[in-house]
Amino acid sequence: MLEVFVDAATAGDPKVSAAGIFIKGEGHLLKKSRYLGEMDNHTAEFAALVIGLEMAKGLTSGMVSIKSDSQVTVDAFEREFTKNAKFKPLLAQALELAAHFDYCFIKWIPDSQNRAADDLARTELRSHRR
Repeated sequence: MLEVFVDAATAGDPKVSAAGIFIKGEGHLLKKSRYLGEMDNHTAEFAALVIGLEMAKGLTSGMVSIKSDSQVTVDAFEREFTKNAKFKPLLAQALELAAHFDYCFIKWIPDSQNRAADDLARTELRSHRR
């Protein structure tokens, strides 16, 4: 089973964001960060989820456990629905990617358990805000 930890960091005016993804399991230990540009934090959390699932798709078709500290993202993914029009395309992408796996689920975790992904996102964000 792959564990995919996803997080986003947002700061500034205008708001700019970055994503951090930490993957472990099945012999893998991967770290990735990506600058996302201008967007709010919730949208960035959905973007981080999509990036994490894209990475996982390249590693396995088996079981994937996604971990996120964003309750909005976790709830939308579990329900397979969001009212927010801004999140709908990203949620649709995430659900399409999730269908690739034999089993894919998401779990909310507190910030303290998502430090690796958080650190990656914050480091990436700082590198673009200088």
